[in-house]
Amino acid sequence: MGTDIQERARKILTGSEGAKAVSEGIFILPAQGNGLAVETGDGVVLVDSGPGGKATARMIDALRDFTNLPVQAICYSHGHLGYNEGAALWLQHNEGRSEPAPQLIAHENCLRRYRRYRETLGLQRTLASMQFPGTRLSFKMFDPTLTFSTRLSLPSKTRRIELIWVPSETDDTIAMWLPDDGVLYAGAAFPGTTIPNIGTPLRTQRFTMRWAESCELMAGLGAARLIQEFGPIIDDPLEIHDRLMHTAATLRWFRREVVERMNRGMSEHEILADMHYDEAMLDRPYLKARYGAPEYIVRDLFREETGWWDRNPTTLNPAAPSAAAAAVRAAIADPEAVLREAETLRDRGEVQLALHVIDLLALSDADDDITRRARTIKAQLCRLRAQQVRPYVSKALFETSALLLERGATSWTSVAKDGAK
Repeated sequence: MGTDIQERARKILTGSEGAKAVSEGIFILPAQGNGLAVETGDGVVLVDSGPGGKATARMIDALRDFTNLPVQAICYSHGHLGYNEGAALWLQHNEGRSEPAPQLIAHENCLRRYRRYRETLGLQRTLASMQFPGTRLSFKMFDPTLTFSTRLSLPSKTRRIELIWVPSETDDTIAMWLPDDGVLYAGAAFPGTTIPNIGTPLRTQRFTMRWAESCELMAGLGAARLIQEFGPIIDDPLEIHDRLMHTAATLRWFRREVVERMNRGMSEHEILADMHYDEAMLDRPYLKARYGAPEYIVRDLFREETGWWDRNPTTLNPAAPSAAAAAVRAAIADPEAVLREAETLRDRGEVQLALHVIDLLALSDADDDITRRARTIKAQLCRLRAQQVRPYVSKALFETSALLLERGATSWTSVAKDGAK
């Protein structure tokens, strides 16, 4: 099962184009997603260095199939780990060719992000083990040597090259705009294969309206060719404008719908249950719930305007999880009835309801037959639920949670300890 999750992760993070010449002096490289290489006359500017190892080695080989010009700069599309862990190999590549080291260029917020990642390295390892089990992140960060705030023009003899801040998936996301060529590289601001992954379960907020505004900004450039982070190249200017503006309009629709319900006093879970999604609006290849999901966006919008309380007074000042679970367990007169009800719901296909029921027993720290059986049932339910949900992240979290339960654990602290060794 772990191999299945890893294969899904590999597919979800692979660009559609591989190595490809877009036009004279513009090449797509197989990075994490679609990387980019642009000739300047004197050299080459890259967008992203790849995750390192064999993947970055393939990027280097692909570039050298296209051009022998030196790499002058590597621009970080955004600061998520995996996209630029391969910078060291590019530095070594230049050194081996007796060429100066390339500049590492990023938005100024990338420096803050890297400081935060270094401070929370244990957390980052735990999150990676949940979302991308079996993947090997080096957690090596190479600080940019040049940063900018809003726009940056790069020196080039043959074409204008502009970097534009387009906060979206992260607050340090940038796009590359080649006005002379009419080419827009949108990077993480427009994945191309999934609805914007706003509100993804393990990450900080993505701010829906900020992402919408970035899509509108990019639409206003009038690009004739759009290179998406993971999706195929779009060559129709009208289609490019429609994709960007339709995405922005969709995000603004989410905002209106969630705010209207918040204004009626509804809680997060009440809003989630009450939402009705316009299938016609979402029925486009770049708005599929493949990595992001409509429900994620709803939750992120709710978090933007409210605090952490879920409106249940029990959670205001909670007891320790183990104490609460023990008290619930002690109050259950017939634990076998709980197991039977969970199994009945499972057999009827009501897997989510079965999860709610089994938690009455499965969260206990007790080491007895009832608790072990409850955890076994919960692991089964997690695997079934993984088959029912749409986005990769939810599938991964259900499956890695099942793996945790099968190890006899209920807390990810055990994984964090293993990762720290």
